[in-house]
Amino acid sequence: MAESKIYMVLMDDDPFISSRIKGTSGNVSMYKQRMAKQHDVFLGSLLRRSAYTKLYSYTHLLNGFAVHVKSDKALNILQKAVGVRGIYEDIKMEKLTTHTPDFLGIPDTVWPRLGGPSVSGEGVVIGMIDTGINPFHASFSPEEYNGRPRTTRKFTGKCITGDNFPATACNGKIVGAQYFARAAIAAGDFNVSRHYASPFDADGHGSHTASTAAGNYHIPVIANRFNYGYASGMAPGAGIAVYKALYSFGGYMSDVVAAVDQAVEDGVDILSLSVGPSSVPSGDSAFLNVLEVQLLFATRAGVLVVQAAGNGGPSSRSMLSFSPWVTSVAASTTDRRYTNSIVLGNGQTFSGSGLSPPTRGKAFFQLAAAVDVCRRNSTAGLLTVESCQDAGQFVPSLVRGKLVICTYTFDFESEAASIATVADTVHRAGAAGFVLTMDPDIGSEQIKGATVTLQIPGLIINNMEASTALRQYYNLNTLRSRSGRAIAFRATARILDGRQAIYSGQGPVVASYSSRGPDVNNALLDTADVLKPNIMAPGSSIWAAWSPNSEGDKYIKGQHFALVSGTSMATPHIAGIAALIKDRHPNWKPSAITSAMMTSADVTDRLGSPLLAQQASQQLSPATPFDFGSGFVNPSRALNPGLVFNTYFQQYIQFLCAVPGVDEKSVRRVIGVECPENKKFWCSDLNTPSVTISNLVGSRTVVRRVTNVGGADERYRVIVREPLGVRVSIIPQNFFISAEASRHLIIVLNATKATNSYSFGEMILLGDRSHIVRVPFAVYVSASLQS
Repeated sequence: MAESKIYMVLMDDDPFISSRIKGTSGNVSMYKQRMAKQHDVFLGSLLRRSAYTKLYSYTHLLNGFAVHVKSDKALNILQKAVGVRGIYEDIKMEKLTTHTPDFLGIPDTVWPRLGGPSVSGEGVVIGMIDTGINPFHASFSPEEYNGRPRTTRKFTGKCITGDNFPATACNGKIVGAQYFARAAIAAGDFNVSRHYASPFDADGHGSHTASTAAGNYHIPVIANRFNYGYASGMAPGAGIAVYKALYSFGGYMSDVVAAVDQAVEDGVDILSLSVGPSSVPSGDSAFLNVLEVQLLFATRAGVLVVQAAGNGGPSSRSMLSFSPWVTSVAASTTDRRYTNSIVLGNGQTFSGSGLSPPTRGKAFFQLAAAVDVCRRNSTAGLLTVESCQDAGQFVPSLVRGKLVICTYTFDFESEAASIATVADTVHRAGAAGFVLTMDPDIGSEQIKGATVTLQIPGLIINNMEASTALRQYYNLNTLRSRSGRAIAFRATARILDGRQAIYSGQGPVVASYSSRGPDVNNALLDTADVLKPNIMAPGSSIWAAWSPNSEGDKYIKGQHFALVSGTSMATPHIAGIAALIKDRHPNWKPSAITSAMMTSADVTDRLGSPLLAQQASQQLSPATPFDFGSGFVNPSRALNPGLVFNTYFQQYIQFLCAVPGVDEKSVRRVIGVECPENKKFWCSDLNTPSVTISNLVGSRTVVRRVTNVGGADERYRVIVREPLGVRVSIIPQNFFISAEASRHLIIVLNATKATNSYSFGEMILLGDRSHIVRVPFAVYVSASLQS
């Protein structure tokens, strides 16, 4: 008899919380008792009483039960039963989360100051412009806190019902939901059966970003029957307004613009856009394309706009979020990583990826190359067999119980093959697991999707040297006939558990894919006097909600949680943290919230060393503000930054009128307002918490205006770290500023040496009430005063 285990079984029917039962507590109790009775009847109809023991019924947030099954036969019966949504193996637990709230220090330093996690962000609405939302996910269930329903200050949005999106989907956590697809329909890309004519998320991306920003607190993260911890959004108390304008195929700007327009009309406080153009828009200026201008008006209406920087890194000038009124977000790693290993019979160990269970016990299993256990008369080509995409190609008696060696062929690069199919194929063939090795014909190309969660033992070796060594060990220990057919498999191995996270206590590091500055004015890539990105947040290997109907990523199809990377994942971190700041300071302008995050950000890692950035080769180099903006977000300090830099609509107009190559007619045509009479304005004069000069010739004077939001009078002194080739003078170097008052700082930059490249520095304002305000400098010196 197989070892007995405990499983959690979730049912298709909605739990109590989704049923929205009204009435007395007695009615509620009766409903929950009836649901528990249904679990008993369900189990009794399938299994003998001696084959299982029911431990719990879950009837509130989940509809399911915990059951102790005594055999594999009983488990197989449950897995095939109609009405079962999923079965998840129970495990021993330790104190563990999806980590980014802890990595950012939010549970200890931010949520307690806002009344606790469940109410942090209360009254704030985050508008998600994305692929929709999965309203049935626990991260979006309509929990109540402190006996009060969630409230919003001024939101008036509506809930559009439709395919897989009932009226109950807008439940107090999801405060509104609409979808926009007219352009996609007209272009012929929208398929109603795949993409859903409703706010329902048929991709997964939108659910992931929404739960990262404002998902409920402490939700179990279960993928492929394993609990990876507990998920919490940055602002669990905030409301989520859904504006679906993206799909698995992407989207159209006109649909996105319609979504943004509606969101601002509805009264959202923050807009989170994990979306951007595929390239720098054509025209006089990147700042004057339709979406950028609309986002300017959104900012004017008091809505903070947060947007992904893009995934074009580590190339410079790869930003796809351009305007100074938009908070552009770079992505970092965290100190958490998942690794797995294979131990060979000769004692060698190779590391790889793949969040998979281990092989059974400590036994070693025979290794077999896919081509050595396939049908000899197979009509499939050799590469197709090696990629392990069809269980029918294997000889059951040869493959059963072995670890199959598969190869990452060109089929994977062209998406004709997938790791998910490898796992399914090997499982259906009866193998013990698989190892996916690199193909020498492809070279050092990294295997895509290597962080996939797996139901069976599996390992992805993303290293050519290790792949070659594994093959050599296998070949030396495989007996073959004269014809070359394998007749004895003596190479053995076992795969360890790849689902346990390792925490190094280090990081963050700028992720290799994160788009880099400098910012550009136009499609000619002329550099702009704007610091981009603005801020950095975790973006690599982020656990968050997913849509099991997903058509967007075959590696995680059918899952309720996914581990995903990108600046798309970093963006909702900043949107959620902005909601926490908005909760604490409801009257702050969008620019003040961005300023608070930028001036309080960290420019060192957890060990106190300067931040580093991943390059294309995965090597690390010193990071600059063009990699991380002002730094890695520090939510605790952002709640109380001391000083902020407020920026107003008219100043943005002055900025646009000063952009090289932009004339007054262009601004008037697009914005609808005249340029100001004051022509003596440089783009670098915009009152931002950074100073960027893309062409310093001789000297330039810029002025910044700071406002004291620290709640008390404070005295500041100024420290300057000068960029290479620049002498910086600040007037005044010491100043007193009253509570709620504002004052100007004059910054004079004198070129001392032509660098013909960007160099970086900073201005630090140290307050006597412990406030530290950091302002980065990025300067390109074209000619010095002496030349």
